Amino acid sequence: MGIIQATASAVSGSLAAQWLEYIVSDRMDNNILMTRGVRVIRGKNGNEYSRVQTISNGSKIKIAPNQLMILCDGGQIVDYCATEGNYEVWLSSAPSMFNGELSAAVKETFQRIKYGGQPSASQEVYFLNLQEIKGLKFGTRNPLQYFDNFYNAELFIRCHGTYSIRITDPLKFFEEVVPRNADYVSTQVLSDQCLEEFLMALQGAVSQMSQDGVRASSLGAKSQDIVRYLNSQLDDLWKEKRGIELVSIGIGNISYDDQSRELIEIRNRNAMINQNPVSPPAPAQTERHSRLNLRKSWACQCGSENYGDFCSVCGRKKPDPRNCWTCSCGLTNTGNFCSRCGKRRS
Repeated sequence: MGIIQATASAVSGSLAAQWLEYIVSDRMDNNILMTRGVRVIRGKNGNEYSRVQTISNGSKIKIAPNQLMILCDGGQIVDYCATEGNYEVWLSSAPSMFNGELSAAVKETFQRIKYGGQPSASQEVYFLNLQEIKGLKFGTRNPLQYFDNFYNAELFIRCHGTYSIRITDPLKFFEEVVPRNADYVSTQVLSDQCLEEFLMALQGAVSQMSQDGVRASSLGAKSQDIVRYLNSQLDDLWKEKRGIELVSIGIGNISYDDQSRELIEIRNRNAMINQNPVSPPAPAQTERHSRLNLRKSWACQCGSENYGDFCSVCGRKKPDPRNCWTCSCGLTNTGNFCSRCGKRRS
């Protein structure tokens, strides 16, 4: 039992009348991963559709773009096709295996699961969606641990967004994921099965990016890097066992728990007070500011060197200039000895 390509002369607008059975896929949108083939019946009010139970010799199957058709006999796969077009069913023909743009691994899967017996009394047609399946939502219930080198601290983050997948080995997907006797499989079935695995892999990907020195606040802009990390985590679970792979991920928002947010605010406030020591000015600017600071610096009683009107440590006001003296090193002091070089007041 197998399929052969239909001749061009037989392709017309009245196929349902010319062929014993004209089989097409049932509804298939971005939320449908698999659906059964249905028979087109010419009625008084237009075409009607019914479920296929048996397929007569010489019947026709129409395959649309980005679809893979699976022909089953007695519940076993006997042929498949991933090339769009029109095909005839011949019970005496050998499997054709029109692979389309799929990899050679699909033929290997077919050789493992094919059925080699005689045609039975029950034949069925299934169609799988080969398009990128988008809009699968995810969200972290518990905060993910993330060490941020910029803050030199362990942060805890939450994130949510969407990801997309594609069926790369539809025969393996059909065998391992699709329930038997199901009329269709929606993305909800896959999401329920794979979400926990996706979140576990996301934790591993986040940990790897932390080791690579990526800031937590930059994760939203690193979607392609996250996909690469996730695929390395999910290949064994998804690609090798279920025939699917991750295509893209979009992170909608990244939030911190209360302790992490408080820590970030403290570090940012201290960085502003200390004039952002992480990003020092250019050498020319450093020399210029140094000369200005030497002329305006003064020593507080607490021992700190300051440049404004108040001490940055204890808050004391700058002393009256009449009680100050300038050392030969350039520092302004109020005591009897210079707080920088130790020279006695003259």
